[in-house]
Amino acid sequence: MAAISEQDRLDRVQTWRALRRSYDLARPQRRILHAALTLILMSTLITLAGPLLLRSAIDHGIKDGDGRVLNWLIVVYLGITAFGYIVGRVQYLAVNRAGEGFLRTLRLTVFERLQKQSMAFFDREKAGVLVSRMTNDIESMGELIQFGLLQFVSASLLLVLAVIVLLVMSWQLALVALVVLPLLVVASVRFQKQSNRAYLDVREKVGENLSVLQEGITGVRVIQAYGQQNARSRRFLSTNRSLFDSHMHSVKVSTWYFGLVEFAGIAATGAIIGVGGWLVHRDDVSIGTVTAFILLLANLFDPVQQLSQLYNTVQSSTAALHKLFIIIDAKPDVGEVEHPVPLPARGAIDVVDVTFSYETADRAALRGVSITVADGERLALVGPTGAGKSTLAKLMARLYDPSTVNGSSGSVSFGGVDLRQSSMSDLRRRIVVVPQEGFCFGGTIRENIRIARPTATDAEVEQALNSIGALGRFLDFPEGLDTEVRERGSRLSAGERQLVALARAALVDPAVLVLDEATSNLDPGTEAVVEHALEQLMRGRTVIVVAHRLSTVRRADRIAVVVHGELAELGSHDQLVARGGRYSALASAWEASQPH
Repeated sequence: MAAISEQDRLDRVQTWRALRRSYDLARPQRRILHAALTLILMSTLITLAGPLLLRSAIDHGIKDGDGRVLNWLIVVYLGITAFGYIVGRVQYLAVNRAGEGFLRTLRLTVFERLQKQSMAFFDREKAGVLVSRMTNDIESMGELIQFGLLQFVSASLLLVLAVIVLLVMSWQLALVALVVLPLLVVASVRFQKQSNRAYLDVREKVGENLSVLQEGITGVRVIQAYGQQNARSRRFLSTNRSLFDSHMHSVKVSTWYFGLVEFAGIAATGAIIGVGGWLVHRDDVSIGTVTAFILLLANLFDPVQQLSQLYNTVQSSTAALHKLFIIIDAKPDVGEVEHPVPLPARGAIDVVDVTFSYETADRAALRGVSITVADGERLALVGPTGAGKSTLAKLMARLYDPSTVNGSSGSVSFGGVDLRQSSMSDLRRRIVVVPQEGFCFGGTIRENIRIARPTATDAEVEQALNSIGALGRFLDFPEGLDTEVRERGSRLSAGERQLVALARAALVDPAVLVLDEATSNLDPGTEAVVEHALEQLMRGRTVIVVAHRLSTVRRADRIAVVVHGELAELGSHDQLVARGGRYSALASAWEASQPH
C-alpha cells in the first residue's frame, strides 16, 4: 500500500485537474482504454451472473424438478465461466497495454521538456529530485496502472452493481445486508488515515536504517581505524528495532480492519440466513434468492476493502502526476522568439548595461556591466571566486538572459543582433561553449563528437579532430574512433575527454568560443596536448575565456577584471600591471604561487 505525506496530498480541484490532463495525455491510448473499460464492465456482469444463474437453478431446476432447465442453466454457467476467464485475461492485457503506453508517453513528454529547459531551471531544481520524478514518481503510477486501476474500476463497478442487484432481488434482505455498510465506511476512513501514517513511518524508518547501513559500509575504514565496530552495530541494532516496531504497528492496523471486514461479512451472512429463512417460510422470497444473496455478499464487502486499500495508492499516483505536470508546464527562462532574426556569420559581441541575479542568490551576480568584444579578439575574464566572471561568460553565450531591473534588462548582441531575437539553433552555430570538464556520453568516440552536429559525416568528424591535431591520438586506439568510451567516458583520460569536447566545437566551426579554462583540471602529461589543440581551435575566432591561470591570461588581447559583479578594470596585461590595481595584485599572487 502506498503512503502519501500531507504536503503531497492534493485537494479535490487539483486531483480532478491532474486526472483530466492525464486523460488528455492518454489520447493515443483512448481506444484501447475504452475497450478495457468495456471488458471490465463485461467481467463484472459475468461475476454477478453466477449467483443469479444459481438462483434460477435452485428455484426452477431443483425445486420445480425441471431437469431440462437445470441442465440448460449448468451449460450456460459453464459457458459464461469460460467466457469470463477469456474476458479477464484480455482485459488485463488491455489495461496494461493502455497503462504502459500512457507511461511511455509521459516519460517522453517529461524528458523532452527537461531537455528544452534553460540553465536557470537546473539551478532551481536538484538533479536528484528530477531523476526521482522520472523514476520513483512514474514507478508509483506504474503500480497503480498495472494492478490498481483494474482493481479500482472493477471494485467500484462491482460495489454499485451488487447493491442494485440485491435491491432488485429483495429489498428486505438488501436492507439487512446493508445495515453493516455504514460501520464499514467509518472503519475504512479510519483505516485509510491510520494505515497512511503507519506506512509513512515505515518508509521513514527504512530510510534511517539504510542510511546507517550505507555509512557502515562506506565508512568501514574509519570505523575499523578507531575500533568503533561495536558502537556502529549498536546503532544499526537500534534503527533495525525501530523498523521492526514500525512494521508490526502497520500489521496491527491491518489486522483490526481486515478482521472487522471479515466479521461484518460473517454477521451479515448470518443475518441473511436467519431473516431469509423467515421470509422463505412466509413465501416472501425463494430459497434461490437467499442462496444468491449469500454468494453476492462477498461482492459487497470485498470491494469496500479493496477500495480502502487503493485509496492512498490513487492519492500518491495523482500527487506524482501533479509534480510531473509542473515540470511539463515550466516555461524555459531562455525562450525562442516566434520570428527569429538571422545572426551574421561574424561580428562583435556587445554587452550593454547588463544586470543578472540568480533566483537562489541574495544579491545580484552582475550589476550594470557593459563591454564590447571585437570580432577575432581574445578576452580573458578574471577575478576572485564568486565575482561574476563565469556568469558574464554565460550571458555572452545566452545560457541565461539578463535580469529585468526597473523595466530595463540591458542586452547582449552579436553582430548588432540581440541574442534574444535569434533562434537557438542559429545561436549555437555561432557561439559554442566548451566547459571546464569534457563530458562524454555512453557510445563511441565518433558518436560523442557528432553530438555537436548529428548530420556530420565520418570524414567531417575526422577533419574536426585533425584541425586540432588530435586525430592521430584517437586512431591509435585498437578500434579507432569506434572505441566505446563507456559511461561518462571512463575509458578515456581527462585530457582525452577534453579533446573530444574541443573536437565538438571544431565540428560546429563557430565564430565565438566561450571557454571555462579548459586545461585547469588536467595533469601535466596531457595538459600540453590539450593546450596545443586549444590554440589550434582558437585561431581566427573570437574567444572569451574564464581564466584561472596567468599563462592563459597573458595570451589574451584584453583582460576584464570582474569584482563583486562589476567591471573593475579593462585592458591588456601590461597596461593593467602598470596601473597597479586589482589585476596587478592578482598577477603578483599568481606568480608567487608558481614553483621556482
